[in-house]
Amino acid sequence: MNKDNNTSTGEKRPSYKDSLKSMDTEETFDLIFYRPIGYGWALLAKKLGITPNAITIASIFLGVAAGVAFYYDNIWINIAGVILLVWADSFDSADGQLARMTKQYSRLGRILDGLSGDIWFAAIYIAICLRENVTSEFFSAHHWVIWVVAVVTGVCHATQAAMADYYRQFHLFFLKGKEGSELDTASQLWEKFHQLSWKRNFWQKLTLAFYTNYTVGQEKRTPWMQRLRRTLAAKYGNDIPQSFRDSFRAASKPLMKYTNILSFNTRTFALFASILIFQMPWLYFAFELTVLNIVLIYMMMRHEKICKGFVAQLEGSFRKQESF
Repeated sequence: MNKDNNTSTGEKRPSYKDSLKSMDTEETFDLIFYRPIGYGWALLAKKLGITPNAITIASIFLGVAAGVAFYYDNIWINIAGVILLVWADSFDSADGQLARMTKQYSRLGRILDGLSGDIWFAAIYIAICLRENVTSEFFSAHHWVIWVVAVVTGVCHATQAAMADYYRQFHLFFLKGKEGSELDTASQLWEKFHQLSWKRNFWQKLTLAFYTNYTVGQEKRTPWMQRLRRTLAAKYGNDIPQSFRDSFRAASKPLMKYTNILSFNTRTFALFASILIFQMPWLYFAFELTVLNIVLIYMMMRHEKICKGFVAQLEGSFRKQESF
């Protein structure tokens, strides 16, 4: 019998490759470390009938526990926090891999997936602030400073993560089409929102309201991307030529490394270094406010320039057609 088949049902086991988003958007460290572990978790969850959302919720508890461990000025408790955070991220990898393997996609799952990371880092930020107010001479004398820095950093973090995700989904749209991407439009989301009733669909409408506003923010920061989307819809509708898809993918692919920098791994390496090596947790805030914001601004400028160039090509072809 084929080793990839389930011996009791004959069902073919999903391959590791099936669990990945795409090689264009995967980060090297994820492929080496988190994706293989996540694949193992996903296979186990599939066998036990555990849903992707259940794994996401479990990751939230692990991430919050990691944040609590980072409060203590004790190297061994901090190492335990590192292990818990790595465990949480392996679950965060597994939920998406399981969803792709089993086709259990949902907007709630996408919202939960994004929310889980925010909750982890909210717990970590609070732990850092409380710890610095106790252990740092400066911050213990000026309690409010670290909290202000944490709030500003949190806003930057949310923007960085949102834009990294948006650019990945846009790239996947050209690589795999609508079915292989979770790219939404605010106008369509608002339309669905107004179709729901607060009385009958309260929680669904509430989550959709948050997600729609999240998408609105992404669209406001990407005016040339939105113009490109409108121009493509006017010229091709839902049937974008493969040649254009390939051209955009080639231009967008070099930027995927920046979306990965703004994702989990780079952040945690900086976090672990600030806590374990330098023993100055506030350095993590400095890293997010400087290095990651510079990466964000550069990535956004580059992507907008790419979209502007493609808009010029498409609108130029429009004018040529109209002249005949």
